[in-house]
Amino acid sequence: MKILNYILPVLFLLTFFQCKKEQRRTLDPAVIPIPAYQEIKNGFFILSNETFISGDDNLLKVINYFKSYLETNLHIKPNTSSENNSINFIIDKAIKNNEEYHLSITEKDIQIKSKTAKGAFYGVQTLLQLLPSKSNSKEIAIQSIKIKDKPEFAYRGMHLDVARHMFPVAFIKKYIDVIASLKYNTFHWHLTEDQGWRIEIKKYPKLQEIAAFRGETLIGHYNDQPQEYDGKRYGGYYTQEEIKEIVQYASERYVEIIPEIEMPGHSQAAITAYPELGCTGEKVEVATKWGVFDEVYCPSETTFKFLEDVIDEVVELFPGKYIHIGGDETPKTKWKNSAFCQQLIKQKNLKNEHGLQSYFIKRMEKYINSKGKQIIGWDEILEGGLAPNATVMSWRGTEGAVQAAKEHHNVILTPLSHCYFDYYQSENENEPLAIGGFLPLEKVYSFNPIPEELTEEESKYVLGAQGNVWTEYIKTPEKVEYMAFPRAIALAEVLWSKPEHKNFIDFKNRLIQFQERLRLNSVNFANHLYEITGNFARNDDNKLMYSLSSATKDAEIRYTLNDKNPTGKSTIYTKPINISKTTKIKAASFHGGNQISHIHQNKINLHKAVGKTIALSVEPNESYNAGGKQALINGISGSNKRYGDKEWLGFFGNDVTITIDLDSVTTINSIKTRFYNGNGQWIYAPKQLTIKFDNTEKQTFNITNEGLLVNFHANFENAKTKTIKIEIPNFGVIPKGKQGGGYRAWTFIDEILIE
Repeated sequence: MKILNYILPVLFLLTFFQCKKEQRRTLDPAVIPIPAYQEIKNGFFILSNETFISGDDNLLKVINYFKSYLETNLHIKPNTSSENNSINFIIDKAIKNNEEYHLSITEKDIQIKSKTAKGAFYGVQTLLQLLPSKSNSKEIAIQSIKIKDKPEFAYRGMHLDVARHMFPVAFIKKYIDVIASLKYNTFHWHLTEDQGWRIEIKKYPKLQEIAAFRGETLIGHYNDQPQEYDGKRYGGYYTQEEIKEIVQYASERYVEIIPEIEMPGHSQAAITAYPELGCTGEKVEVATKWGVFDEVYCPSETTFKFLEDVIDEVVELFPGKYIHIGGDETPKTKWKNSAFCQQLIKQKNLKNEHGLQSYFIKRMEKYINSKGKQIIGWDEILEGGLAPNATVMSWRGTEGAVQAAKEHHNVILTPLSHCYFDYYQSENENEPLAIGGFLPLEKVYSFNPIPEELTEEESKYVLGAQGNVWTEYIKTPEKVEYMAFPRAIALAEVLWSKPEHKNFIDFKNRLIQFQERLRLNSVNFANHLYEITGNFARNDDNKLMYSLSSATKDAEIRYTLNDKNPTGKSTIYTKPINISKTTKIKAASFHGGNQISHIHQNKINLHKAVGKTIALSVEPNESYNAGGKQALINGISGSNKRYGDKEWLGFFGNDVTITIDLDSVTTINSIKTRFYNGNGQWIYAPKQLTIKFDNTEKQTFNITNEGLLVNFHANFENAKTKTIKIEIPNFGVIPKGKQGGGYRAWTFIDEILIE
């Protein structure tokens, strides 16, 4: 059974028209991103070898791109003149937006009007979605329609990290093809890291000889103990000729490439090649595992000369407006222990090491500005004072974006909560290994790039948003595609389309057709459209009910309650299931008797707190609150393998007090829960917790902080209470030398079982 790439027959997407004695069929318009305005007309246009294509000389690049697509994918070679069957590309100066287009399809002709070639290109992308992806037919009918369309945001970006794992030039082009088809206009190319340097710099050959290769690579997840390595040398780099080729390829698709050269942190690979760039001059190795490392550039004249030389070569390769300089996750340990750095702080009258980072960024910004470029940096560049002309890329939430916009700096939103496509996208246990987290398609689609804290005037500084694909756990092009799509498709609509036109159910229906296009173009997208989700709640009669739902209405749900896998003959789900005892539910989507989704399964442990009232002293972090506070007492335990599903709740740096109201005085004999303890991801189980019942003193329990999953179990002898208060202090500051050293730890809590 092919589940991941199962596509329902697209016959229901076809509209049939009668034309004299023959029957024509056209694809129902299902454009992604959804246009600002569209009106379906009667009739259809016939595309064939007899179709004549013409246009303004300034649009020849777009016209040739369109012709090439028709010839390659549809085997149509328009090459004759026909007044009654033509496609015309027209420059219209009355159109205001450079990316706007007007598309008109009638029985006689197709017109694409735009102010610029870029707008015409986007018109072509919409037109192509009205055509089949592949065809050998001599004539293709295209639905008559009128579309006027333009983007909501100027910056629409997708990112790819090629430093942790590197990908072939051919795949980079394929990636650009797909994002261009979705009207993205920016490719953020993450080229340097602790684990490898991927861009040829001719003045510094050791970057290619040494920094581009690591001795081996971590196997499995960082949290796996003991950590194991593959023992294989890994690496490579893109030559300047290859980069020029990719930049040209992207330019032909109106995608600007922003190169990222990390500084001052994430620079261990470069320091391996040239130890004098570090604060100690000692020899280090290119990093072989993931995380944040203490090796950072020393803010010396030697370092600045090196980086300026690097920038000199980079700006010649990338003609776009921006250079991304990173600026994130820069540990200050080496600077604090460096006599040179401490003297520089005094000499420049800086407040501390954060001020030194600001000095570093501002100095590099000044040099990059002198080359006619502007800088973008991750939101840490706000620390110590923002460089004058910098654009902030806000990833740790929206706080950085709000601060920068209020200071009248341009911002790009790319928060962990909605834009990190290296996170898990499904709760299915068979999902490929990911860094963690949980970011399903619907949450991406719900993203609003304008933070609510901004005024209308301040919101003008929000350029747009970007999806990020970090590749610590992504080794192959196929997995990049699996993690990026369809979430990047959802984000494309967020960034292009009007908010009032967004509808997730409608989007999913259009996505079915778009995913068929991806399949025909050998894109290994993740297909979770037919997966089952479950929710637990009380009904109006105060009974505990478990409801099942599928992402689409084109399939039926069948389920079992006897621990057997559902089949095409299992019970059809029609209404919420009454839960009166501990129950194991298994369910799946079916179409025509065939299973088209993975099996959804949950064991509901009907303990005494299930369905009761719960209050939290602080809200979970937005990225780890998929199930809401009720997830702690819904009878369903989280995954044993990862902390990012709907059942685990994550709190960043906060003490948490949980109050459970049992409705009436209840006898309590035990309380169980567990904590995630993935130290490599800054997650630490608490050292202790306290429990308090009504009319009793609170009791303190120590917790042994060992293993990836830390279980807590406290026994009581017929204790009677109506409310239970559990106080969970945060672990505190992570010790120096550990991942996240100097920062407060995360706390992750699973189901609280009251027996």
